[in-house]
Amino acid sequence: MTDHDHGHSHEHDKDAPPWKHDGVRVIKGDQLDPNTAQTPGMFRQAAINHARVGAQKIWAGKVTIEPNAKTGVHHHGALESVIFVLRGRARMRWGERLEFVAEANPGDFIYVPPYVPHQEINAAPDQPLECVLVRSDNEAVVVNITDVDPIEPPEEVLWIDPIHKQPEA
Repeated sequence: MTDHDHGHSHEHDKDAPPWKHDGVRVIKGDQLDPNTAQTPGMFRQAAINHARVGAQKIWAGKVTIEPNAKTGVHHHGALESVIFVLRGRARMRWGERLEFVAEANPGDFIYVPPYVPHQEINAAPDQPLECVLVRSDNEAVVVNITDVDPIEPPEEVLWIDPIHKQPEA
């Protein structure tokens, strides 16, 4: 067994270059791994992490939230998170008391900085919310927070940047 095998047994391939099996990897959408940190109200499935593909600096997977459901409040420690909305309508609340809220639609990206307490909400009454999730480390860090007293109603924050202009009144 040579160093580049990383524990895989490809004896019939002993003349193959090291990246044949340890290069690009395709993870099929129906082969995701639910054995990852969970938060009530959502179902996370890992696609890319250290255990599955040897990822060093990123974690990626999929999350599903049922219609009208909302997750528990949580943060991801020092990790940065990017959420891409595939299907449905995402409502994000965040802050010490979930005092801010914004919505995202299919095709939108959401960025969640380290240590920001947040909650994902499926704003659609009739369809699941499906998102792709990418984090800045190879293990999923999830810190669930149970003692939040949310402010109602939260203040809406419009995502305005060079791409998203202030909406017309």
